[in-house]
This record gives sequence, structure tokens and C-alpha cells, in this order.
Amino acid sequence: MNESEQSANAPANDAEGRTPQVMQSGAGNVDKIRDILFGTQMRDYDTRFARLEETVAKETSELRESSRRRLDQLEQYIKREFEALELRIKSEREERAEAGSQSSRELKELGEALTRRLRELDDRGVGVERDLRKHLLQQSKDLSDQMQQRHDEVSTLLERRFQELRHGKTDRAALATLFTEVALRLNDQFQIPGAEE
Repeated sequence: MNESEQSANAPANDAEGRTPQVMQSGAGNVDKIRDILFGTQMRDYDTRFARLEETVAKETSELRESSRRRLDQLEQYIKREFEALELRIKSEREERAEAGSQSSRELKELGEALTRRLRELDDRGVGVERDLRKHLLQQSKDLSDQMQQRHDEVSTLLERRFQELRHGKTDRAALATLFTEVALRLNDQFQIPGAEE
């Protein structure tokens, strides 16, 4: 075999012997390039997700605390109303009982009036209780609506943020083309059109 043939075969054999090392170092370079290109972006995504989770947790906690305060206020209001109503009924019963100690005719009339009054008070008490229950139900419904509205707002905000993140990420086709070009350049196989001329 002459020297020209040996020299022609030598680079091919040498290139074949170096190919695994080039590929291994090329894979490491691709990982480094990927980390350089997308490391900060992924950390930014992680930071945004952590911020979103913190915001949602904070708003949920505030909503829960606000709901608890409103329910406590509503409960206190209902208790006060019932106590006031109880005191009024008790006071009126005592007044009627004292007035009933007069003459028998007056006692009969007052007894009938007391019966009527008690019926009215019972009716009124039932009406007040019904109104209070209705008010409580309305308050609960309003609170539930507010909670649902806040939940919808938070869900909409989260969806909008996720859409922003989704639209902000790199196109896969462009990324694949970039990595293919990088791999070809690392293997010295990338040829610029018109460079052979």
C-alpha cells in the first residue's frame, strides 16, 4: 500500500476512533447548551408558579377569615335579636300577669286580651324568627355567592397566568431545529448553503 493510500485511510480510521468521544462530549455540550438556553427560563417558571401558589393560598386564607368574621357577626346579631325579643316577650307577660290580679271581670277581660296578645306575640315571634331565618339564609347565600365569585376570579386569574406561561414558552419545532443545527455543528457536519462553491 503506498503512502497516499495510507494517508487517505489514516484520517478515516482516526475519525472513526474519535467519533464516540466527540459524540459523548457533544451530548455533554448539548446539556450545557440546554442549561444555558433554558435554565433561567425554567427557574423563572418555577418562581412564577411559586408566586401564584402563594397568592392563591393568601387569598384563600383571607377569604376564609373574612367568611368566618361575617358568620360570627351574623351569629352575634341573631343572638342579640333573640335575646331582645325574649326580653320583650317576658316583660309583656309579666305586665299582663300583674294586671290580671285585679277584679274578676277585668281578670277575664285581661285574660282574653292576654291570650290574644300572646297569640299575636307568638305570631310575631314566628314572623320575626322567619324573617331572621330568611335574613340568615340571604346572608349565607350572599356570602356563598361572594365566595364563588372570588373562587371564579382566582380560577380566571390562574387560567390567564397559565395561558400567559403557555404562550410564553419556546416553540418545539424551532427548538428541535436549533438543537439539530447545534448537533450538526458540533459534529462538523453542518454545511452552509453556497459554501462549497
